[in-house]
Amino acid sequence: MKNKSLKRTLLITYISLLFITLIPSVYSVLGSQVHTKQYSQIISNVSNANRIASIAKNDLPAELWNIICGKKEIEEADHNKMLDEINTGLSLMLFTNKNAESLEKLEVANRASTTLRRNVDMLISQMKSRSLVTQNEATLDEIRTITSLFSDIMQDFIVTEIEAANQTNQSLRNTSIILTAIQVLITILAFIISINSFISVSNAIQKPISDMEKLSTKVAHGDLTARIDIPHVDEMDTLAENLNTMAGQIDLLIQKNMEEQKNFQKAEMKALQAQITPHFLYNTFDTIVWLAEEEHTEEVVRITKAFSDFLRISLSRGHEWITISQELDHIKNYLTIQKIRYADILNYNIDADPTLMDFKIIKLVLQPLVENAIYHGIKNKRGRGQLTVRVHYADESHKSISFSVEDNGAGFTEERLGQVRNELRTGAQDSEKLSSVYGLYNVNKKLKLYYGEQTEGIIIESAAGKGSRISFTIPIYIDVSFTGGSNV
Repeated sequence: MKNKSLKRTLLITYISLLFITLIPSVYSVLGSQVHTKQYSQIISNVSNANRIASIAKNDLPAELWNIICGKKEIEEADHNKMLDEINTGLSLMLFTNKNAESLEKLEVANRASTTLRRNVDMLISQMKSRSLVTQNEATLDEIRTITSLFSDIMQDFIVTEIEAANQTNQSLRNTSIILTAIQVLITILAFIISINSFISVSNAIQKPISDMEKLSTKVAHGDLTARIDIPHVDEMDTLAENLNTMAGQIDLLIQKNMEEQKNFQKAEMKALQAQITPHFLYNTFDTIVWLAEEEHTEEVVRITKAFSDFLRISLSRGHEWITISQELDHIKNYLTIQKIRYADILNYNIDADPTLMDFKIIKLVLQPLVENAIYHGIKNKRGRGQLTVRVHYADESHKSISFSVEDNGAGFTEERLGQVRNELRTGAQDSEKLSSVYGLYNVNKKLKLYYGEQTEGIIIESAAGKGSRISFTIPIYIDVSFTGGSNV
């Protein structure tokens, strides 16, 4: 069976409709240009004819009379200029006019113009030879007769041009009638093409879509064996094949998803174990024993309470989300324990916006950053170290929250900083090969898992000998429905 192509069918339809739609437009534009040009030429000819007729009949005789009367000298008079204007106007009309009757009248007018110039030249010659006034007046009368004849010829020419304008107007009306008929025919043809295309495309789409709808319904009800026939429509075949493939893969994806959920739970347990490491437990217990032996009762109580609260928040009854206030309490408990252990080298400060305390966050994302700052920053620094935890709005829009842990410890060399950033970005098949950045990697992965594209993950800024700053930003409003949590 030969495949249909909706794209080809629609393309042919659109091109056909566009072509037949352009016909009246092209016809109208061309006709309009022709008629406009004709009208413009007629108006120009009539205006030119009126102008040179007026010069010949009125201006030229008046100028010659002024010469005869002595009001003007021959050299100062404009008679030659007037004759040149008449000849120039006639030449222009002869060049541009296409009407045979008008050209005939212009030829007659041109001969009259030649006679007029000859008589004017004769009059000027007579005056230069000191002829009698009566002789000059007689010659002027002949010139007036010629100019009157020339004016009459120009009036006949104007009448001819007006008749040509009327013919042009009639042609324009005929063009309008033809254009209307063309548009009616095009409308009928476009309607037929559109109906034909609609039926063709509808038949090619309706059944395949109906079949796909039935397939999706069956799959939604758990029938993963459902399939649809290939519709043999270019644009639909791939979709139908993909739906059949999808139906066959859903069961595999379900199994894979269940396996990933198990792996995720294992990873969560491993992350929790990584945060409550044996050496931290042993060191804390050793510190409690040592304080008890030294009879530092108040410090024993304080560190024991801090350790108890630390464990309570770490477990948090299996909840994935806790408030920022609880997360900071978790950090305070951890820092209380570490402050007692490292009293000589550790100072810390927590700077948090009090209006953010009730918002929720994925639990246990700050403690690994603090631990990293202590063990890889401050412990490797000579003298007392300062650690600061900051929690504030990320910007003035108040749509996201910025968390940072800063220390003035040993910092990272440029080479080591590049390695750490690369390990955080790429990870490793065996997470234990991430060496000292496992805690940071775990937090970064956790942020990406829960917040997706709404966070850039962990950002590390550091300089050797000056300290480090590890930060991340999360949105305030996010969709956490898959965890059963809320962060509003």
